[in-house]
Amino acid sequence: MAAFLLLRRQVGGALPRLQQPYARLSTAAARQDTLDAGCTGSKEDRGNKNRWRELPPFAPLDITAAARAILRGKGGEAEETSSSTAIRWVRRCCPDLPASLVQKLFRLRKVSAKDYLLPGDTLFLPVNIQESSVAEKTRKFDNRNEIDFLRSLEIYKDKAIIVINKPPGMPVQGGVGIKNSIDVLAPMFEENSSEAPRLVHRLDRDCSGVLVLGRTQLSASILHAIFREKTADALADGTQQVLQRKYVALVIGTPRHSKGLLSAPLAKVLLQDGKSERLTVKAGPNTTSVQDALTEYRVIESCPQGFTWLELFPLTGRKHQLRVHCAEVLGTPIVGDYKYGRQAHQNWSPLPAPQAIEEELLKKRRLPFGLVLGGGSVVEEQPQLHLHCKQMVLPDISAAVQGLQSEDADRDFSDLEKLSFVAPLPQHMRLSWEVLKSVNK
Repeated sequence: MAAFLLLRRQVGGALPRLQQPYARLSTAAARQDTLDAGCTGSKEDRGNKNRWRELPPFAPLDITAAARAILRGKGGEAEETSSSTAIRWVRRCCPDLPASLVQKLFRLRKVSAKDYLLPGDTLFLPVNIQESSVAEKTRKFDNRNEIDFLRSLEIYKDKAIIVINKPPGMPVQGGVGIKNSIDVLAPMFEENSSEAPRLVHRLDRDCSGVLVLGRTQLSASILHAIFREKTADALADGTQQVLQRKYVALVIGTPRHSKGLLSAPLAKVLLQDGKSERLTVKAGPNTTSVQDALTEYRVIESCPQGFTWLELFPLTGRKHQLRVHCAEVLGTPIVGDYKYGRQAHQNWSPLPAPQAIEEELLKKRRLPFGLVLGGGSVVEEQPQLHLHCKQMVLPDISAAVQGLQSEDADRDFSDLEKLSFVAPLPQHMRLSWEVLKSVNK
């Protein structure tokens, strides 16, 4: 099949007479037949039905304004943004299509890549282009054990989002030397879907816990904006909004106060002539990209061995925010954080494992994607990072998306349900908890 896009333009509820013959047809079946007739592929291709995928009608919704209304539980009409070009809308609706394929779609210029869309415009793309792209991405995901393992991580799933309990050691994003990451493996969470779930926030590689993915482009865009607006609101007035995150961490040492608010901007420090970097709260001549950061904390329990369990509530979402705030502001680096707490680990001495500890917690076994279950607790010579996103509270994104797609101009988000997701502690943190609890008795 030739790779090109087709456009149906709707004005005032009616389909005008355009150069495309199908633009005058009112029924989906009639439009499909005419689309098939316009195909320049083989006779066999023309005999196949349902070969065209209809993208969502162009709707210039102001995602940021919608996210702000959702976060604050308010109603009101979402503002419109400026028009989008055809190629930009295709990329937004089909982010998994490689750039080369997107360019190929416009090569025959049935629709120009630079054509501006009007509200209600609908683009059609050949299904075989989408299917080949999805097949290419999912062809390597044929290992049943790997698929079952990934899907066992799911905490919650609806039409808009997937929530998983990310295991420690699994990267969220790909990079140099990273073969398997959540963004690459995301298609494995879906069955027979042309869209792969999309990342909307990040967790460090060695951090575990609640991770949310958007199942559609619209839900992902809204979630992106919600996370961004939450940071802006926290910096503006310090109030707690609908989006809430709670982390659990085991730190070396004990904070001076049992609870508090940490307000310390983070700056990037370039090391090794720019080959590496780290963040710090101490701005200096080598620091760049200073960002304000706010974290609430509360002591859960202090241990006589010199460890403390903390609850951490990030009000802003900065890279390594919790790790830097614990190490440099509280002076209590997180156990297993060798980047920001290297000095505190130089004299590390593993604790003895009590005989009463459940034997299952001491076992180690290999998991798919090179992961290992077990090990890394305070009884080990080299403990893993003890930082876990235990809980996240979000507005019901699926209901919000449904409201945004409705024809009602006055969208009211004041009664959106709050969804709470909880992820159990990883095995190494559970073992550390049991070890420290048994010693305290």
